[in-house]
Amino acid sequence: MTFNTPALLKRVAAIVLLAAPTLALAEAYPSKAVKVIIPFPPGGPTDVLGRIVVQRLSERLGQPFVVENKPGASGMIGATQVAKAPADGYTILINASLHVINPSLYPRMQHDPIKDFVPVSQIADVPMVLVVNMTNPAKGLKDLIARAQKTPGMAFASSGNGTAPHLAGEAFNVATGLKLMHVPYKGSAPALTDIVGGHVAMMFDPVASSTPFIQSGRLRPIAVTTAKRVPTMPDVPTMAEAGLPGYEISTWYGVWAPANTPKDIVEQLSGEIAKLVKEPEISKRIMQLGSLPVGSTPAQFAAYNRSEQVKFDKIVKQSGAKID
Repeated sequence: MTFNTPALLKRVAAIVLLAAPTLALAEAYPSKAVKVIIPFPPGGPTDVLGRIVVQRLSERLGQPFVVENKPGASGMIGATQVAKAPADGYTILINASLHVINPSLYPRMQHDPIKDFVPVSQIADVPMVLVVNMTNPAKGLKDLIARAQKTPGMAFASSGNGTAPHLAGEAFNVATGLKLMHVPYKGSAPALTDIVGGHVAMMFDPVASSTPFIQSGRLRPIAVTTAKRVPTMPDVPTMAEAGLPGYEISTWYGVWAPANTPKDIVEQLSGEIAKLVKEPEISKRIMQLGSLPVGSTPAQFAAYNRSEQVKFDKIVKQSGAKID
């Protein structure tokens, strides 16, 4: 048997050229709809922020990114579903900082937020502000601490057990030596209403939900919990500036994929998120929600996950915080 080598090479080349578009199409991501699990009910802060990102991802990548709300168990039900999903980039998670807080409070979780996920990107940082009722005579942080020391049984409210506002209050107890009682509510709205009514002394709350009460003169801001002042509250000092150096805590939102998701897919999603959160229109919408756009690489977000888990775990252990 003889072979016509030039003719054979031409035929092979032709086959490769014909197959190339199909191969490229098969390898393109995403080539179908992407499921986005948000482990909280529709209309909540995680859902609202997540849908802004999801809509823009759909536009940028040319495939639907479809939100499925899977609320329950402090976000753990939805997160567990993502942890068990195929690691192909077609199921991702948008969650709040509870993702790394939960292990400190729930020792029997069905997933490990570090080992069972690959961090994609942080979306935004959410500053909190310490607020008090307008009838409270304390005009600053040092004055508030002094009054709390003389007022046994003083309490702080939060939007719920195990949330960042709850642990912000516990961190405040640790930093000041106070023993303020924690009063959990089902969300910021009822908690803020009770503070306005004078039923609870104070609360650490995301800037977005507190701002209307501050602007209407029903609550007084004492200090923000971030390292720098918040652009929408330039006259409100940080906790460090107000007299409590080293105090820094916030809630935040991010994107995760199941562990072992291909690195190129993770990096592609991360790059797209980093770009879209800096787009003027998207950035403005995020800031209107009281959040600060971030966007980070997978490595940066992974490091942040680990450091935040260590920080919150320390707060829980030092304060003895528990889920009632």
